This record gives sequence, structure tokens and C-alpha cells, in this order.
Amino acid sequence: MEKEVLIVGAGPTGLALALGLEKQGVPFRIIDQNAGPGTTSRAMVVHARTLEFYRQHDMAHALTEAGIVEDAIHLYKNRTEVAQVPLGGMGKGQSPYPFVLSLAQDIHESILIEWLKAKHVLVEWNTELVAFRQQADHVEALISKDGSQTHSRFAYICGCDGAHSTVRKQLGIGFPGGTYSQMFFVADVVNEKPFRGFSAGFRGSEFKLALNIRTTGNVRLIGIIPDALLGNGPPEAFAPLIPHVEKVLPVKVGTVNWYSSYRVHHRVAENFRQGRAFILGDAGHIHSPAGGQGMNTGIGDAFNLAWKLAMVLNDRMDDSVLDTYETERIGFARKLVATTDRAFQLVVRSKTIRNVVIPHIIPKVLKSSKLRTEVFKMLSQTKLSYHDSLLSSGRIGAIIAGDRLPWVQTHDGDNYEPLKSADWQMHVYGTPNKQMKKVSDQYGIPLHYAYWTREMKRKGINRNSAFLVRPDGYIGVATTTRYSDAIRAYIEAFDMRMK
Repeated sequence: MEKEVLIVGAGPTGLALALGLEKQGVPFRIIDQNAGPGTTSRAMVVHARTLEFYRQHDMAHALTEAGIVEDAIHLYKNRTEVAQVPLGGMGKGQSPYPFVLSLAQDIHESILIEWLKAKHVLVEWNTELVAFRQQADHVEALISKDGSQTHSRFAYICGCDGAHSTVRKQLGIGFPGGTYSQMFFVADVVNEKPFRGFSAGFRGSEFKLALNIRTTGNVRLIGIIPDALLGNGPPEAFAPLIPHVEKVLPVKVGTVNWYSSYRVHHRVAENFRQGRAFILGDAGHIHSPAGGQGMNTGIGDAFNLAWKLAMVLNDRMDDSVLDTYETERIGFARKLVATTDRAFQLVVRSKTIRNVVIPHIIPKVLKSSKLRTEVFKMLSQTKLSYHDSLLSSGRIGAIIAGDRLPWVQTHDGDNYEPLKSADWQMHVYGTPNKQMKKVSDQYGIPLHYAYWTREMKRKGINRNSAFLVRPDGYIGVATTTRYSDAIRAYIEAFDMRMK
């Protein structure tokens, strides 16, 4: 049986998949038709859940050191600040990373590429997937590199090749959705005026977003191009847009380093898997930039699929586990696209939302600690769950199988440190238990104890809760220390084998 995986596309999604497979010891090739990594900032926002995944690979610190922590959103009306949304306060205690990280995509990618290089993994640039054909037990791919074409065999092929995905198109998978009528702009500029950080500004029908990029003297600007400037098409340069930006936000635009105009699509592929082929990231879902969710969702796809491919290729689980990639990720993608679409339409079409609700009502509502927590969970993707997955079984207290393991601090650190193994493990929050120890010994699954605390109660973890935790940090089984058979039955049902 072939063991190697072909990753098509070396953007953040493909690179994250490469990280996950390397961690699990799975051989792969990662190819990209471009001559090298991207050189523009593109996607900027890195959310807490993504940083938690990177922590499992001892990489989160590299990203946070390279980026700029944005722990508040400043809301402006006609250049005057009217409110703040405290991101840091909203996420406090919910994640090791209670903030939004501003990090240019080219820098983000370079960190991942260098990490892979240190593991002796190189991206094959100027290398293009021409075609592929699936067989019963492998994939045959025709690959073009340096002017010559070769046939290679792989166990699976993963399309991380963007909205115009070759993999998706060759599979004949539909990509239904639509395109917003508005024309967007994005620009990276030197700001000649002190800037407080992540900002949203409103003036009449216009709204603009801004956040720090690379250094605090450089700013990313995003917004909708006013109809009056469109004429026969969007402006070729950023200059005509500068007065509109400076009327909305307290910035002074200096040198323009990069500017582009674009239309936003909202689409979800009809399937994320077909046989031995998978699609991830923008190849499977694209949507409005509301909330900075796109890149983070693609990275989530990658870490979800990586461990499942590894379990099958390392003969540790039946290949039926691969079915759960589509069911888990396509449901989230559809919900995300619908949510961001509604949010975008409300902001664009409703003067009340722009002029009253966002700058005045939302900051008052967010004075509620419970609401702040819920908003952070949604934005950071820490609320994402797989309750309906075949891999989710049981409930104890407020914790339902399929939830992300709640982050809690313990007497010697936190409960996320063991997740660095990126492997199955058992967690008990309470008193050590002989039954759980027997299950651990019988199946070779590491067992981690943490003394139960009031913080755990606040997170919904009952005393003597027991969890079987998946390699990606989600809960497979939620039970109690008294009912260890629930974990035993799960292990047998999925024919799980430890290393």
C-alpha cells in the first residue's frame, strides 16, 4: 500500500497540513505551481484556536513573537473614537491566547516553511499538478516540474490549492454560492499618525477596517470602494481612496506599499472528499472577510485531516475515520459562510447597524462577562464543536463529546501541555482512579490527572470527569471515572491502536 500523501498548494492550509503529517511521521510531498512563497501580507488575522494548534507543534511562540497582539477593537464614528471592544478581557481565562494576532501572511508562511526546512522538508516550487486518477488503493498523479512531466503514485491527494482549485475541478465537485456586488479594496500603507491598533470606522454609508501590520508604523486598510469611484472599474491606484479612508479613521496615509481591489465570494463546495482525494481551505470554502475567519478555517481543516490520515496510514485506525473529515468540516464551513454573509449584509445595508448598534449598543452589551466570553469563543473558533460527529460519544456536566477540551490552569502549568503529543490521551479531573488506570494500561493510552478546582467547575467540568481526547484536542468520549467502559467501548468500536 502507498503511504505517501500529495499536498497540492503551499499556502497556510497546505503548510499546516504538512506540519501535521510531519508530526505524525507520515511521508508526503508538498508542491506549488508558484515560483516561491507569497510576498504580500494578504490574510492578517490569526485567532486563538489556530495558535492552540500551533502550540501542539511548539510553534505558537514563533508566530506571537513575529506578530502584533491586538487585544482591543477601537470603534470610530467620523474619526472620533466612541467605544472599545476589549478582546483581551473577553478571552481571559478561555485560552492561552486571549487576543487577536496581527501577522502578515507572507511572514506567517515563512515561519512554517523554515520550521519544515528544519525537519528536512522542502516545498517543491514551480511544480504543478496536471492531472490525477484514482485507483482502488492509490492515486496516480501527473506532475509537471521544470518543463518535464512525471507520473507518481500516492496514497491520498489533498487539494490546498485555493479558490480555483485544480483538485476540486478535476473531481467535478460543485462550488455553489455567489458574489457580493460591492467592490472591496485592501491596502498596506505607512501611517504617519499615531495609531491605537485594530480599528473599525463608520461615516454615513462607509465603513473601514484598519490594523497594525509588520510594525506599528504600517497599517492594513480594508473597506468597500464607494460607488462614486468605480466609474468604468475600480481605481488603478489607491490615491483616490485616501480621502475616504482619512474621513473615517484617524490615520494619515503616507507611502502606499500595496493596493488591490477585489470582489468577495461566498461559496462552499458540495463535498470535501471524494474517494482518496480531499479539498481543504479556500478550495472548499470562501466567504466575506468578516471576522478574519478564512485562513484560520483552512488551517483548522488541515489539522483535522492530518491526524486522521496518520491514523490510517500508520495502521492505527480503520479508514472509516476519514469519513469524519467531511462531516465535521463541511458543517462548520456552511455555518460560517452563512454567519459571515448575514453579518456582512447587515453592516452594508443597515444604517442603524452601522451608526447605532455597532458603535453604541454593542460596547454596552459587552459589559456582560458572559456575553464577552461567548463573543470571544465565536470569533476565536474555540467554540467550534463536533457534537454530531461519529467520533463523539457521551456527555458529563456541561461538557459534550465533540467540544474542544476546555483550557484550564493546573498546579504545574495547564492541561494543554500534554496535547503536544498530538495523539490520543485520557484526562481525569479529580481523584486518581484504578479503572481508568486499567484502561490506560490495557490500550497503552497516556493518562493525565489534574486535581479538580473551582476554575474547572466554572468551565463546566464536573468533579471526576474523564475524557478521551483526540489528537487535535477535541473530546472523543466524555464520561466519569466510574464508567470507564465508555472509553473501552469507543476504542474497540474504532479499532484504535496506540504506537
